[in-house]
Amino acid sequence: MCSAEYFSRSKTMLFRLVVFLSVFSLFLIRCQSAVSSIDLGSEWVKVAVVNLKPGQSPISIAINEMSKRKSPALVAFQSGTRLLGEEAAGIIARYPHKVYSQLRDMIGKPYKQVKNLTDSLYLPFDIVEDSRGVASFKVEGDGNEVVYYSVEELLAMVFGYAVNLAEFHSKAVVKDFVICVPPYFGQSERKGLLQAAQLAGINVLSLVNEHSGAALQYGIDKDFSNGSRHVIFYDMGASTTYATLVYFSAYNAKEFGKIVSVNQFQVKDVRWDPELGGQNMELRLVEYFADEFNKQVGNGVDVRKSPKAMAKLKKQVKRTKEILSANTMAPISVESLYDDRDFRSTITREKFEELCEDLWEKSLIPIKEVLKHSGLKMDEIYAVELIGGATRVPKLQAKLQEFLGRTELDKHLDADEAIVLGAALHAANISDGIKLNRKLGMIDGSSYGFMVELDGPDLLKNETTRQLLVQRMKKLPSKMFRSIVHAKDFEVSLAYASEDLVPPGVTSPVFAKYAVSGLTDASEKYSSRNLSSPIKANLHFSLSGSGVLSLDRADVVIEITEWVEVPKKNLSMENATSSPNISVETGGRNTSEGTSDNLHSDGGTGNATNSSIEEPSTMDPPTERKLKKRTFRVPLKTVEKNVGPGISLSNEALAEAITKLEILDKKDAERRRTAELKNNLESYIYATKEKLETLEEIVKVSTNDERQSFIEKLDEVQDWLYTDGEDATAKEFQERLDSIKAVGDPIFFRFKELTARPAAVELAKRYLGELQQIVSGWESKKPWLPKDKIDKVLKDAEKFKSWLDEKVNEQKKTSGFSKPVFTSEEVYEKVFKLQDKVASINKIPKPKPKVEKPVKNETESSGEKVKDSNTTSEENTSENDKPTGESDDKVGPEAEAHDEL
Repeated sequence: MCSAEYFSRSKTMLFRLVVFLSVFSLFLIRCQSAVSSIDLGSEWVKVAVVNLKPGQSPISIAINEMSKRKSPALVAFQSGTRLLGEEAAGIIARYPHKVYSQLRDMIGKPYKQVKNLTDSLYLPFDIVEDSRGVASFKVEGDGNEVVYYSVEELLAMVFGYAVNLAEFHSKAVVKDFVICVPPYFGQSERKGLLQAAQLAGINVLSLVNEHSGAALQYGIDKDFSNGSRHVIFYDMGASTTYATLVYFSAYNAKEFGKIVSVNQFQVKDVRWDPELGGQNMELRLVEYFADEFNKQVGNGVDVRKSPKAMAKLKKQVKRTKEILSANTMAPISVESLYDDRDFRSTITREKFEELCEDLWEKSLIPIKEVLKHSGLKMDEIYAVELIGGATRVPKLQAKLQEFLGRTELDKHLDADEAIVLGAALHAANISDGIKLNRKLGMIDGSSYGFMVELDGPDLLKNETTRQLLVQRMKKLPSKMFRSIVHAKDFEVSLAYASEDLVPPGVTSPVFAKYAVSGLTDASEKYSSRNLSSPIKANLHFSLSGSGVLSLDRADVVIEITEWVEVPKKNLSMENATSSPNISVETGGRNTSEGTSDNLHSDGGTGNATNSSIEEPSTMDPPTERKLKKRTFRVPLKTVEKNVGPGISLSNEALAEAITKLEILDKKDAERRRTAELKNNLESYIYATKEKLETLEEIVKVSTNDERQSFIEKLDEVQDWLYTDGEDATAKEFQERLDSIKAVGDPIFFRFKELTARPAAVELAKRYLGELQQIVSGWESKKPWLPKDKIDKVLKDAEKFKSWLDEKVNEQKKTSGFSKPVFTSEEVYEKVFKLQDKVASINKIPKPKPKVEKPVKNETESSGEKVKDSNTTSEENTSENDKPTGESDDKVGPEAEAHDEL
């Protein structure tokens, strides 16, 4: 956009961001940690950092190497070199088949869907189907080597690029991240993103739905204690569109003894179209201009068959669409589009809107569905906030206004940055290092409902073996529990609850299976025991904050009722033998059976009472039999099975991927070091030549022959730099730099010493004069200072003066072309040593006056000895027995001596 309206709007957004940052800084508890958020889109990646270091904004967008606030989500491989972000974008027009894009939309998708996506966007990638049923990218490595990369590996490279942006921006190591995901992402997509982050070496605090990030950004600086509100967030990005209904409210809570109002929001519903976005509008323009170019050229030419031509055309179409958002007409110009033919044309906004006629109606479907399922009317919606870059299209805004019946749309959030800034707030709130003083409670829900189904021997297909486990929009995170009465091993399947609402590309609702074993063995082991209830298996599920559902553990529960011998309680020995009452907890034997058993255990029915009196030491404690219920919990083994396309990488594949990425990281580090050394060499050559030409006094420290020889050496290295040095290694650049610095450094050192040495001599002489005054002051103000130490300092000062005079005279006789007799550094070093000695003497404290101790007489001494001979107990007794107010002070010579002491 280039109109005054756009710039005015940009200024407004910037002002709101500044106000938000100033308010947000009040909500944070200071610490020295940093966390980050990543908003990964189809085309762009944005990074926000929460960092509380002094002098930095508490939350800010990380700027890339081109000083831009968003970076292309691209990975490229060119001549064995990996390029990321802006570097990859720089070669996309020349090498479109080597620059990989749309990676977010390929994660966890089956091969056929990825192939359809690349074909529809004219992406000339060389992809194959791997053993998991997903796309693998064929990449040319060094020489004739061919390397295959998974989508997870390529995304890991994008995440690594984002981490570098965060760390460079915050000047700190950042390992904790929150990653934004579209709400329609299913289980395979979410797991794939988590694995990609694992490969990048980052700790994901949580995945967060994009709409929750926007809601956090919207509500963090507002007060909802005076009234709740429903807000719809409408987001149209590059490839997707969704509408989310969020309910903002407040509740009272007790904090530090006071009742405070706490804001919160709850995501009520979200509806989406995963195949509608700004790219669809751009493709309409691409097709329109491709047809126009083909007509201009004629002869059956089809520009669509040229990947380079389509890459150039798509790049220019993006600019044309942006211009149309602010103007009624826009030009397009592509140099050498195809077969060295240029292409130039124009298009009106009216024509553009006509090309996208069907898209405008589709864009309203998500918001219509949200209103339909919520039962709310438009007058009950407080605001409809627009986010996402595609919402800037005027026709889209007009259609929304018409449908909503509003003259103005809500644009209080930054369309590009609201999500990543809100996600950064969430990262700060859930991290261990940074906490929010003012919190905004977040209740998000699962975008999908989930079923659990059990399958195994003797298991019938009914409502007990197939149940709804997670309702749609169930709170994240949550834990679930299911129990089944069964005695044999079985299988657990997890599936999407509705076949009409599944992630894009999903052909089967089942996304995970678990084999549960150990139940058969446990049943056989305990089946012969007196079971009080049938054996059952417990299944424990969790729905994480990232929206990932899993079977965490399983165990078998066995309840057994047994007769056990227990000691009798609260009974005399006589009652124990004459009244053998039996206490029964649950159904079992009758009293006579219990009595018989008890008598038998006592050793007979004879004169038990007498025998116990006569021989108490030999009698066993009286016992009784009771029915006792015992519960055993035995853990079961659960093994997850691979199901369908888009399954997660195995441990072996993860280890192999980590090795591949580490090799690439080392190559990148070496490449950066090579580029840095090459730049250092080039900069040194140009800077040195300029100095030799402009510094007049350089002739005082170098001969004509020496300078001429040096210039020739510089020219020689410069020629090498732009010929053979183009493909040189870091070691070679360093060697060339060292070789010319070996010639130039002595010259420039002598030049530096022309002024530095006299300055150092002047400072030294001034200090030697000051030292005499310091010593004179000691004699009058600090007479206690040791004379031998003072004499030693004066002697050292005299030696230094003699050395300095000698070196100065010698330097006057030495040519400026020769190595200096002495240097400024040597002078400063000797001055500093002398200053340290003076400071150590000056710190010697004044001695304290001596105090004579009083002389004690023999009587006093003997009295103290007598007092000391008393025991501690006696002293305590005498003190405790004294009446209140009685004094312990002694009278006489001892008291006087005590006072003096």
